[in-house]
Amino acid sequence: MEFRGNKLIERVLSILDATGLDPRYLELELTESVLMKHAESAGSMLNQLRSKGVRLAIDDFGTGYSSLSYLKKFPMDSLKIDQSFVRQVKTSPDDTALLTAVIGIGRSFNLRIIAEGIESQQELTFLQENHCDEAQGFYLSRPLPSVQFAQLLAAGVVPGNFRHVVSQGGIVALI
Repeated sequence: MEFRGNKLIERVLSILDATGLDPRYLELELTESVLMKHAESAGSMLNQLRSKGVRLAIDDFGTGYSSLSYLKKFPMDSLKIDQSFVRQVKTSPDDTALLTAVIGIGRSFNLRIIAEGIESQQELTFLQENHCDEAQGFYLSRPLPSVQFAQLLAAGVVPGNFRHVVSQGGIVALI
């Protein structure tokens, strides 16, 4: 809905100013379908936000129109791969090929690749082997309220049943 109005940039900059947050720590996630519906106005808005230092991500990539030309048209920093691509990895050759291709395409555009919906060690291992940058999902941790997450971070404790954070193959994982 924010893309329909002309005040998105103004609102984001106002919030950044009010909170004192450095724009490089804010990443706006836009679904592929929203970008396609508002392609003309989106490009201008996204360029303005990016020029202010705000990071941008395409969320749920692969579930919308999937026009690859939009990857070069819009100034994105991250590509979030929808969980539907991750679910059947290693059991479906077609899904494995699609996931590998999407990761490769994102990397060729110098985008940070984030896979959603990780629910098993097998999925995490596949993503590590294929140079995915980040992963999120129930296997790593259930969602936590922000206050609880902040308390865990301050105490040096990681969420869920995990003992510590490791970084292997570029992916930060909780084990």
